[in-house]
Amino acid sequence: MFLSVFDLFKVGIGPSSSHTMGPMVAAARFLEALRAAPFHAHGLRASLHGSLAFTGKGHATDRAVMLGLAGLTPETMDAEAAAAALAALESQRAVSPAGLGQLAFDPARDLIFDFDRPLPGHPNGMILMATDAQGDVILRETYYSIGGGFVLTEAELAERTGDRRSDAAAAVPYPFATAAEMLAMAEASGLTIAAMKRANERTRRSTAEIDAGLDRIWKVMADCMDRGLAATGTLPGGLNVRRRAHGVHQSLLAERGMNLAPPHVVNDWLSAYAMAVNEENAAGGQVVTAPTNGAAGVVPAVIRYWLDHVPGASRAQLGDFLLTAAAVGGLVKHNASISGAEAGCQAEVGSASAMAAAGLAAVLGGTPEQVENAAEIALEHHLGMTCDPVRGLVQVPCIERNGLGAIKAVSAASLALRGDGAHLVPLDAAIETMRQTGRDMSEKYKETSLGGLAVNVPNC
Repeated sequence: MFLSVFDLFKVGIGPSSSHTMGPMVAAARFLEALRAAPFHAHGLRASLHGSLAFTGKGHATDRAVMLGLAGLTPETMDAEAAAAALAALESQRAVSPAGLGQLAFDPARDLIFDFDRPLPGHPNGMILMATDAQGDVILRETYYSIGGGFVLTEAELAERTGDRRSDAAAAVPYPFATAAEMLAMAEASGLTIAAMKRANERTRRSTAEIDAGLDRIWKVMADCMDRGLAATGTLPGGLNVRRRAHGVHQSLLAERGMNLAPPHVVNDWLSAYAMAVNEENAAGGQVVTAPTNGAAGVVPAVIRYWLDHVPGASRAQLGDFLLTAAAVGGLVKHNASISGAEAGCQAEVGSASAMAAAGLAAVLGGTPEQVENAAEIALEHHLGMTCDPVRGLVQVPCIERNGLGAIKAVSAASLALRGDGAHLVPLDAAIETMRQTGRDMSEKYKETSLGGLAVNVPNC
């Protein structure tokens, strides 16, 4: 099985990888299909289903679809281009993506939130259509946003569902599809998990390209965190949630060197780092999926903690952290899910915490067995966590939840490193339990905002 570190860690925009980035990616794919079609389209239509309908407004899915059909993509979009595209759409009731001319698209009429008809393949479903001058549909495609910015067509999803291990024999030197296989290959080769992951990546990119890509991932993560630590004010969306990362960070800086702070204050540093990222995400800023936007703060928070607070931490090991984290994230995605709409927040923050725990254990000198144990501890203690965002916004409880996910990751890595790697519950069992729990979880608790905190907290 091969899933690139650059697939799991993708540069994009907030507030949601599945509800914002995914629909934009789907729109870009539909435009490519339209460019390749033998006929000329006159207009576009879109319908959103399942979780994309129920929490799409709060996750800016409507805005993402409009921008995507206008030709913008998550990785390259900037605020000025987005504003210009939305202004043009408002005045012309049309979009003008490159190579397709002007296409009629009136969001009030052509963008439908279909609350009554979920699509069968995944909770995050959408249908994109192109029409002729008479309004008849001449091209139609169903897309599923399956978490982390990954998008599949209906046919691609059916193929994936039919054989989940179809890519297990990918042409890489270490094609582990389970944690058990990963450990067996590590023992046979004498390599670390990061070294095996790097060897797999080298089948697609040169060493220089891998290193440059990893450096960019961390730069975007760190820049996002720094913006969040500096910003103040109220987050958009109507809940009037105040940014808190700046205030927490400033108070922590003021206490430095006083020798009076209790040891547990390190948790506040972790929370400030994670919350800074997720406050930026909630504001629609540039983030890195890790593995999703809703869980984007956990991995960078743990990296920042390691670099700034752990004696002996070396920036030269950053690649090993990210590669190890990606190896674990790939196992979770391949064998279960990283989508809150599919399996609740255990699939988002739980997966992120497991990834961060594995990365930290690796750079602190853990064996492959200890790394696997760290990931298992972190994931196990997120099992059953629901996804119940108030008003469908990626704010409450999502922002704080990233802070606690980072704290759990550090605790899991530390606990694993106190042992020899032997433990009762294997990571594969925790991943499978997460998959089963997500399958059995009520839809009310899977990013629809129909249960949990979403209905028990006043949201006006």
